[in-house]
Amino acid sequence: MTMQFAFMSFSCPDLGLKEMIDLAASLGYDAIELRAQDEQAHGVELDSSPGQRDDVNAAFAASPIDLCCLAVSCCYADPATCAGHVADTHAAIDLAADIGCARLRVFGGGRGQGIDRATAIDQVAAALSSVADHAEERGVTVCVETHDDWRDPNHMAAVMRACGHRRIAINWDIMHPIMAAAATIEQSFEIMQPWIRHVHVHDGRQDGNGSLEFLPIGDGVVDHGAALKCLKAAGYDGAVSGEWIGWEPYDVHLPRELASLKALEA
Repeated sequence: MTMQFAFMSFSCPDLGLKEMIDLAASLGYDAIELRAQDEQAHGVELDSSPGQRDDVNAAFAASPIDLCCLAVSCCYADPATCAGHVADTHAAIDLAADIGCARLRVFGGGRGQGIDRATAIDQVAAALSSVADHAEERGVTVCVETHDDWRDPNHMAAVMRACGHRRIAINWDIMHPIMAAAATIEQSFEIMQPWIRHVHVHDGRQDGNGSLEFLPIGDGVVDHGAALKCLKAAGYDGAVSGEWIGWEPYDVHLPRELASLKALEA
């Protein structure tokens, strides 16, 4: 089984949807991950009209490119803002289903002031559980990214166990647990494997100020070969999606990073 490689629309946010699909096909990608709630030129947003949603379906149906994931900004760990994000999650689930997308990426989010870890786990699990039945009805899997306050795989696994619903899963960003010194690739995979339904890849390192500096795959701290080996051994059938935000021009990094991923897979 060969891996399905995708890129997130952050690589080329100024391209329209058809231009982005054509680019993916010309470069040899299998899929695209669209980022909503960022005013990108593809125009896929929570308030997209029924006609616009039909147009998205038609655009992908007319191409060899899949729509592997819809990414949104929803997050749940702060009780002060959680209710609004839950409402947006319901809207995002409907959007994903309407445009033929089976996966929705969300965040756990930063903990509210004074919220300890155990309380935050309960908070995030309760919020996700409240949208799980809706996700089941629409055939969408909600995938929480290993990001922000949720880079430790053990914390993510605790949320998943508390939810216990097949439509609540993990988006494994393979870099963030490493950057947080929370776990290696192999440790992360072993802990989260039962729930991994979407994967983000990119390479880099932290600069002297602690900020992320993107680097070409193989030049940073992330062992992408180990991640692909774990995924293939487990029969992972989702997408491996490159997330490159505000980096090089897309015609520079997209072909190079895909070539690196395919070489590592081989």
